[in-house]
Amino acid sequence: MKKVMIAAASSGSGKTTITLGLMKLLQEQGYRVQPYKVGPDYVDTEYHTRITGTPSRNLDMFLINDQDRLRYLFEKEAGKADICVIEGVMGLFDGLGSDKDCCSSSGVAKLLDCPVILVVNGQSASTSMAALVKGFAEFDPDLKICGVIINKVASETHYQLIKAAIERYTIVPVFGYLKRNQGVELPSRQLGLIPDREIADVLTRIDQAAYALKETVNLSGMLASLPDETIKFTAKSYPQYKDLTVAYALDEAFHFYYQDNLELLADYGVKLISFSPLNDQELPAADLYYFGGGYPEEFAEGLAKNTAMRSAIKAKHKQGAYILAECGGLMYLGTALRYQEQEYPMVGIFAGISEMTDRLRRFGYCYGEMTEDNLIGKKGTVVTGHEFHHSQFASAEPTVMKMNKQRDGEVVKTWQGGYQKKNTFASYLHLHFYQREEFLTDLLEQVRASL
Repeated sequence: MKKVMIAAASSGSGKTTITLGLMKLLQEQGYRVQPYKVGPDYVDTEYHTRITGTPSRNLDMFLINDQDRLRYLFEKEAGKADICVIEGVMGLFDGLGSDKDCCSSSGVAKLLDCPVILVVNGQSASTSMAALVKGFAEFDPDLKICGVIINKVASETHYQLIKAAIERYTIVPVFGYLKRNQGVELPSRQLGLIPDREIADVLTRIDQAAYALKETVNLSGMLASLPDETIKFTAKSYPQYKDLTVAYALDEAFHFYYQDNLELLADYGVKLISFSPLNDQELPAADLYYFGGGYPEEFAEGLAKNTAMRSAIKAKHKQGAYILAECGGLMYLGTALRYQEQEYPMVGIFAGISEMTDRLRRFGYCYGEMTEDNLIGKKGTVVTGHEFHHSQFASAEPTVMKMNKQRDGEVVKTWQGGYQKKNTFASYLHLHFYQREEFLTDLLEQVRASL
């Protein structure tokens, strides 16, 4: 098995284009590719999965603040692949605060002893790219930058000029390039890509990038620079809850789930079934209902029109059913959602209205301390999560968490969040079930106790 991280000098350098194209190219050449994404992003992993046919995994040092567990999540899939391709996040050393290894691509690469291919934007530059690459290569001697791919070059001549400069002033090899007009122009929304399921010709666009890379990247040289290794992996055993069924919302409006969360539920023996708040008329029988994030505002009209589903969910809540909702799930469980000067009725478990704004709200990693017992923890328990939303939820409902954001060990922002009514918990937090050993056990024990 080989492994490589595709990282970048900065956001906007083209690492996603290069990553998607390389995954497609490797797949076409018969390699079994296991994709990963550094950080909490859901959309990039959906693209990875679409291309490779293998579920992509998130490697996040904040959501899973334990090196052994994070390494476990990598190794449990790595041994099944010929090559593991990890897409970095932001710039190579960008993470949480000023620590170059805190929640950054470099931190994950060093934890996994993974070689890095650095993507640089060569537009409107030549020899200056050598200074950039030299700085990155020497900034952290413990990091293995094994090569460079140059994006957005104007011509073959432009590429050769940059390549000559980098290889003259550094020891880092240049493996190839992509021209400015050969990138994957995928539309974005809220600082990220639009989900692949909303773009009809997504595979065609990625095919174009893969074809271009085949012509301009020395793939054999790049692969030869990556050492082979053998993964010795021992699967963990978990308590079993085969008497429980978890139903999770899955359609165009709700599809932000960490693959490892769903598989951990299965490892616990839980029966997993999916349903569509957009299209289904009946709610399946289950012991816990899980509403992940997504873009409910884009499908607000359809969600509102499905009165049968909204009524069924509210009725289940009144009967005491256990419900866990994250971000878009919170918006759906409120009274209404305002979007583009229209107000759409939602489920109505929590008295409150979600309204879209023109900027991100409380974007980033945060901690939540329980101020009273609820579905995700007892009073005093602290959870880690990630918020990423353009909406705000206006509600007079009592909150159940003290939230804070920290940077370099200092609290930089505090607020109240999270709502619990009967057995329904909802908040803007995206949660990873591997964040602590007992997280999922504690949740499922609450559900089982009510049977």
